Order: sequence, then C-alpha cells, then structure tokens
Amino acid sequence: MKNFGQMMKQAQEMQSKIQEMQDQLTEMEVEGNAGGGLVTVTLSGKNELKKLSVDPSLFNSKDVEVIEDLIVAAHADARKKVEEAMKEQMSKMTGGLSLPPGMTLPF
Repeated sequence: MKNFGQMMKQAQEMQSKIQEMQDQLTEMEVEGNAGGGLVTVTLSGKNELKKLSVDPSLFNSKDVEVIEDLIVAAHADARKKVEEAMKEQMSKMTGGLSLPPGMTLPF
C-alpha cells in the first residue's frame, strides 16, 4: 500500500503542474508573421486570437485574396509557435519524457 500512496502523491503533483502549465499558456502571447511582417497575428497559448495587425499598405491592393492568404499564413505561423512552446513546457514538466503515442493532456 505504500506504493499506492506514493503514486497518489505523484499524481496530485502532476495535476498541480498541469494546472500551472495551463495557467502559463493562458497568459502567454505568441506572434506569427507573414508577408515580411505585413500581417501579424497574436495568439494566446490556448490559440485564442488576441490581435490582428495588417499593414495599411495592403489596403491599397485590389487583390483581397492576397490579404486573406497572409492572414491565414500569419495565423499558422503563430499556431506553430504556440505548439512549440507547449512541447517545451511539457518537456520541462516531464523531465524530457514524452507521452505515449495517442495520449494527450487536457489543454
């Protein structure tokens, strides 16, 4: 039974670390850029759109599709950075151990 108590303590510690990481991700903001900085998207660590900036020079363009594509590309860039930050946080939390394939944490 000593092992069970120890496992429960470790589970509670892990849950506390996960909650702390979730709080950090909520506060984190990451920028993604496209078009050499003409479009910037700012996301929270939970992929919530916080800010969108479009250089005014793009509004002189009659090609709306270019602007739309740049917004999508900036968003994809920001999401990639959020995912990398999450992996880095997870690695710190687990001491470099990765989760088994198909297993995810609740974020």
